[in-house]
Amino acid sequence: MKNLKIEIKWAILFSFTLLLWMLLENTLGWHDENIANHQWLTLLFTLVAIFLYVQALKEKRRRDYNGKMTWLQGFISGLLIGVFVAILSPLVQYLTHTFISPQYFPNMIEYSVSNNLKNQEEAEAYFNLNSYMIQSAVGAIIMGAVTAAIVALFLKRKK
Repeated sequence: MKNLKIEIKWAILFSFTLLLWMLLENTLGWHDENIANHQWLTLLFTLVAIFLYVQALKEKRRRDYNGKMTWLQGFISGLLIGVFVAILSPLVQYLTHTFISPQYFPNMIEYSVSNNLKNQEEAEAYFNLNSYMIQSAVGAIIMGAVTAAIVALFLKRKK
């Protein structure tokens, strides 16, 4: 478990940062009056996620690999961060949609239906807590793997 200490730490930091981002989105009105712009504005979190992965893999390289890390070591570490984020993601979604932004799902359903993006049944099936818990867990693993692969490429150091 000691070898996973850094990955668990960064998964917790990532999840906490995501909660803060959700608070920011809600405060800026991206979950209500500016919901039309939510889809592309939320992509800005990608920059934050990349920054966090860079910091995590730098720490892993420095502390566990004495400043030298192969691409595979970096990729596995980043992938593990994604897995731990996925494990925490249902809790993050619950906290987000229960306490930070309980109006998000009704607002997204209304927006999607009124703009002919989805019918009522499709919108209700997509915009709900269970759906988002699954989407966030799967997304954490997929995006974690992609981010880890790219970041590890830049942070590898030969032995």
